[in-house]
Amino acid sequence: MTFRLVVALVLPLAFSCGCSPSTSAVFDTVRSVARRDTVAATPSLDPRFRYLRVTTQGGSAGFLALGYVDDTPRGQLEVWYSAQLQVLRLKDGRLAGATGVATEWHDVSLPPLPSWRELGRAPAPYRWSRTRDVMPGYRYGVRDTLEIRRIDPPSRSQLAGMDALQLTWFEETSETLPPARYAVQIDEGSGTVVYAEQCLAPELCLSWQRWKAAQ
Repeated sequence: MTFRLVVALVLPLAFSCGCSPSTSAVFDTVRSVARRDTVAATPSLDPRFRYLRVTTQGGSAGFLALGYVDDTPRGQLEVWYSAQLQVLRLKDGRLAGATGVATEWHDVSLPPLPSWRELGRAPAPYRWSRTRDVMPGYRYGVRDTLEIRRIDPPSRSQLAGMDALQLTWFEETSETLPPARYAVQIDEGSGTVVYAEQCLAPELCLSWQRWKAAQ
């Protein structure tokens, strides 16, 4: 599967937030990135914006820019755009929506969860539930039971430019999907996910990493 990107967006959904001048600038930036070879080398990225470097199972990579952060009753939701107005939604490092792929996630409900710092100190796996709507197939209210636990840094990942041993790693398992992994930078706060691997379906997995543009 080529990477332009792994998630696609129905156009009206992209504009449901209302496009401010800054959002339009994000679109212009990721469009210019798409005209370069993002697999062979890192393109020039506008340092005014924040980015995700997303990698598919086949190793192809591309970039998304942060469009906006939505303050929801259950916390902040990051909305990331690709060059073709494709979108990933992340909440505290977990996928909270993706549209346009063979398997799409809509209306993802993530409950309040312990902080990454708290999860790292937990003596046993933490068990929780997630609901989501899945397309195609019109599967509404799909419920997943998950367990998350701290693990040793893996020997292999798509992490680039960072030392895996300097991050705190977690594995999240469910009955229906391959395990997800999260690499967390624990600081004075609750911790920030800087890299993650997650599957939308058994045959559709991706990894993403927070990426800084060269100054």
